[in-house]
Amino acid sequence: MSIRSLDLLDLPTIARYRNDVLTLDTARSLTRGHPLGAMGLLAYINPARHLYAAVANKDGAPLLGGIIHTRGETFAKLLYLAPSSKLDDPNLPALIEHLAAQAGEWQAYHVIAEVDETSEVFAALRKAGFSVYAWQRVWNMSGIEKADSSSGAAWRRVQSIDMPAVQSLHYQIVPQLLHPVEPAPNRPNGLIHPGRRCFANVNYGVYGVALTPLILPDEGEVSEKLVSLVSQLPDRRGRSVYLNVRSYQAWLEPVLEDLGANASPRQAVMVKHLARLVKETQAARVPPSNARIQPTQFRRAGSDE
Repeated sequence: MSIRSLDLLDLPTIARYRNDVLTLDTARSLTRGHPLGAMGLLAYINPARHLYAAVANKDGAPLLGGIIHTRGETFAKLLYLAPSSKLDDPNLPALIEHLAAQAGEWQAYHVIAEVDETSEVFAALRKAGFSVYAWQRVWNMSGIEKADSSSGAAWRRVQSIDMPAVQSLHYQIVPQLLHPVEPAPNRPNGLIHPGRRCFANVNYGVYGVALTPLILPDEGEVSEKLVSLVSQLPDRRGRSVYLNVRSYQAWLEPVLEDLGANASPRQAVMVKHLARLVKETQAARVPPSNARIQPTQFRRAGSDE
């Protein structure tokens, strides 16, 4: 089996698999559309992102896969696999390993994939070294009742001065074992509520807006805050709004259900570790090989007994 990068000669294969794709980056597919559609292919010319696609071919049965990485992030994401009708293909783990190797060249430490918990691709991902570290559900909040934007405190854009508070929320909410995979935000992106106990990362796309919340469990009036978050979202322009809830914030799900938000099927968030983080240390000084070390001498002190 040969594995190589995708090129223009593969356009007929892309067209054939256009409606037979498994997406592994949920927020991106909801906000930017089909990974093999016109908008998805245009993303390859965006210099701000690392985007790579490969094709594995054996006996005339090609498999496609894509991976994406944002410059400065410590992780990459599997973008798609195709065709979704051949997720049990024995050559699929090799293609996934090839994509993960490309992420290593981008100096990513981890590769993340989001998969419906009933998907047949679980076996291939596990053979390629992936394991489940969290669960998530994406909630469509587009149809919830809008609140009066003039009532209550308004959400505002995060500024640099808010970053310590946002990072503190992250460390309080996200389990410590997940910090290497989900690092604290390091750029002012998103909205924050007065009091700095509620934060939402905002990801805009052509077709929708994805929100990733950080809200303390003891926060009051959460439903009102979520409704005002949607109603006060800047530059929405009629796009659908989605809220991504990870398992460590599962207490938000009953609140969203009461608001009338629509939930997607539960997904497993899987990770493959490419490297182990080692904190920068200072080397210990070693004496020269010809140096003589005088041993310490002890003498018993006299006593006046």
